[in-house]
Amino acid sequence: MKTKANTFNMVLVSMLLALLPNLHLNADSRPNILLIMSDDMGFSDIGCYGSEIHTPNLDRMAASGLRYTQFYNGARCCPTRASLLTGLYAHQTGVGHMLGNRRLPGYQNGLNRHSVTIAEALATSGYRTYMSGKWHVTTHTQPEGPKDNWPLQRGFDKFYGTIIGAGSFFDPHTLCRQNTFITPVNDPDYQPKTYYYTDAITDNAVRFLDDHYGSSESEPFFMYVSYTAAHWPMHALPEDIEKYKGEYDLGYDFIRERRFERMKQLGIIDETTKMSPPAGDWNRTPHKEWEIRCMEVYAAMVDRMDQGIGKIVQSLDARGALDNTLILFLQDNGGCAEGFGRGENVNTNWLKAVKDRSPMGEDELQPTLWPPMKARDGKPVQGGPGVMPGPADTYIAYGRHWANVSNTPFREYKHWVHEGGISTPLIVQWPARIKDAGSLRKQPSHLIDVMATCIDISHSSYPKVYRNRKVHPMEGKSLLPSFYGSPIQRDYIAWEHEANCAIRMGDWKLVRKGRMNTGDLEPWELFDLSKDRSELNDLSLDQPERVSQMEKKWMEWASRANVHPWPWSKK
Repeated sequence: MKTKANTFNMVLVSMLLALLPNLHLNADSRPNILLIMSDDMGFSDIGCYGSEIHTPNLDRMAASGLRYTQFYNGARCCPTRASLLTGLYAHQTGVGHMLGNRRLPGYQNGLNRHSVTIAEALATSGYRTYMSGKWHVTTHTQPEGPKDNWPLQRGFDKFYGTIIGAGSFFDPHTLCRQNTFITPVNDPDYQPKTYYYTDAITDNAVRFLDDHYGSSESEPFFMYVSYTAAHWPMHALPEDIEKYKGEYDLGYDFIRERRFERMKQLGIIDETTKMSPPAGDWNRTPHKEWEIRCMEVYAAMVDRMDQGIGKIVQSLDARGALDNTLILFLQDNGGCAEGFGRGENVNTNWLKAVKDRSPMGEDELQPTLWPPMKARDGKPVQGGPGVMPGPADTYIAYGRHWANVSNTPFREYKHWVHEGGISTPLIVQWPARIKDAGSLRKQPSHLIDVMATCIDISHSSYPKVYRNRKVHPMEGKSLLPSFYGSPIQRDYIAWEHEANCAIRMGDWKLVRKGRMNTGDLEPWELFDLSKDRSELNDLSLDQPERVSQMEKKWMEWASRANVHPWPWSKK
């Protein structure tokens, strides 16, 4: 006979059993975070921001998520990565320029210990952490050197990628698995039929997901996928290059104008936006076939990266994990105007430098980066006009004129802090939380906001002290309110790189160029970005008081954020 007590106990047990799935869901409800970054790409280089390059996977993410039209990076690879990883301005991390100790707080050998990475912060709250791709925030890149600033020592559980910033896509320089240098031919864990670094970054990211769901499924993850596409050298697979045959035959101006009009149609730029002056005249351009090939290969590199992003997203979707994964895609700086491997005499000089043309051994590491003098099969590396980029034995950048196309419609390039150097797409997808699919967000935002967003959505704590060292407070603002259309409250965003300086306060931007080798500074320019995003109408002479106020704010920031003292010639 059932007693009231027994009946109560049975009801209680039934209720608890019914709650178990929800209790499990609550325990695991913190989102996964997938942070994806590309390298040396411009504001208009993906389809959903105006490009003709095929990026269906990024376009699909944008259609189901959000696109930010005024998101900013740090103008260069190392400072951007330092800011992105830490939520601080780059100088606060010690990476105010590139890498190399200039004996000043803002210009050190790599990430300092007064900063924590997103991986370090999230790991303390139970996240598993993975990285695949380019690191580039330490000067210690030798096999037997210090590794205290490598990914595993800065919060990541697993790492596959390169420690340094650039190199062959067929034989990457400083390629590592965990803390060990490897080569594409001696890695026992990854032997594709054709090795291509973009694919390797993708495939190892997918492998980390396989491992995670095989052993740590009950824990959320943070994964940082840092592609080197489309940084020089222009290396791509033949089948991807073939897709773009004929696409660029009409030259720079035609592609730039077509992108410009499409960006207006998409709402990426306002209808009133004007185009900045062109960098080159296609009608006067020599070596047209070579220039066309450079852009075909560049497009192929972007295309392949997009294919890889699709594989990672599909892997999440197949596991039912996509719905509660926050995905962010962005770029590290504007299009790159560097002329590496483009000189008229470069090929002759490089060929003369190759004394040994024998194949490299499977354990032999590439001895140099700028460039390696031969490919692994022993073929000399070549460059210059007439050497068609794409294969492993070429080492060529796509040049200033195509970079001008990449940065449509803005001024300047990587290195500078005008809009062409610091504007990046930001695509945000989080199906469980973002319902305003396909919308644009025009709030000015910055790399420093990514850490704050990760801390916010993961319900983690940002430390004041980490491993017995005081940590700088976060500089950024969580993007979470903007997911739902609310404004992000902030006073300003500021920049400095190689004596190029800027500050944005509301719609106003104060910007100037500098010369690193002399420390000379050009006069400040003032722009109202609500009417002049392309920075064509300098208002500094009309509004000297605003210039003075904004310069004062920039100086206060520069002193606080370790920008000053500068390592440049003039202080």
